[in-house]
Amino acid sequence: QVQLVESGGGLVHTGGSLRLSCAASGSIFSINTMGWYRQAPGQQRELVAAITSGGTTDYTDSVKGRFTISRDNAKNTVYLQMNSLKPEDTAVYYCNADGTYYTGTLPPYRYLEIWGQGTLVTVSS
Repeated sequence: QVQLVESGGGLVHTGGSLRLSCAASGSIFSINTMGWYRQAPGQQRELVAAITSGGTTDYTDSVKGRFTISRDNAKNTVYLQMNSLKPEDTAVYYCNADGTYYTGTLPPYRYLEIWGQGTLVTVSS
């Protein structure tokens, strides 16, 4: 019953900016790492950025210096600020989170990785 909902995608011109948000809700005990992946048509899904509960970040080389990942642990929300967007950034962006969640059964907890539904980012040239 835990779910992630992304928002903030849209259409921008080259050089523009977007801010993506992803909020986790449901029977959450704790969330460890949250991240953003993207998938363009005909391509593999790739990691864009990730952030641990302690604030340690990781970025793919192609977005370093342009994208910034952050999170609000109290709100179980992760953000991706995307600046200086390029056409090659066009993709569906997916949020994910791994952590411990209540199951409603025995054992009462389970460690899982969950995914959002995706939000489309289109950068025109």
